Amino acid sequence: MTGLEWIVEAYGCAPDRLRDLAALQALFDGIVRALDLHPVGPPLWHRFPSSGGLTGVLVLSESHLACHSFPEHGTLCLNLFCCRARADYEFEPRLRDLLDARGVSVRRLDRPYGAVADAAVLAPTTGSVRG
Repeated sequence: MTGLEWIVEAYGCAPDRLRDLAALQALFDGIVRALDLHPVGPPLWHRFPSSGGLTGVLVLSESHLACHSFPEHGTLCLNLFCCRARADYEFEPRLRDLLDARGVSVRRLDRPYGAVADAAVLAPTTGSVRG
């Protein structure tokens, strides 16, 4: 079994759209509907007073959907993790349409569990991880 995580950055976005709570709520709603996700409660949103940027998180039975907007840089960072495989979502056209993004980077990561994950944990490593 494998989970799936998307790490998405949208660049060159219209700053007013990155401050628009309704626009970001519409983004979350569209992702939830398109991928048949299951929220366990309402999303939580925080607005930063200095830039007007927003952070949002939605806990899903599948895991989570989160974003952080940087109107002062025209950037949105978004993360979606699903514990089970899902069809791909068309992040690029949606972010171009909704936020006027000029560029979108989408990284998709398979998150394996079970035997594959156990083998990775047991494999010898070189070097160290720094936090």
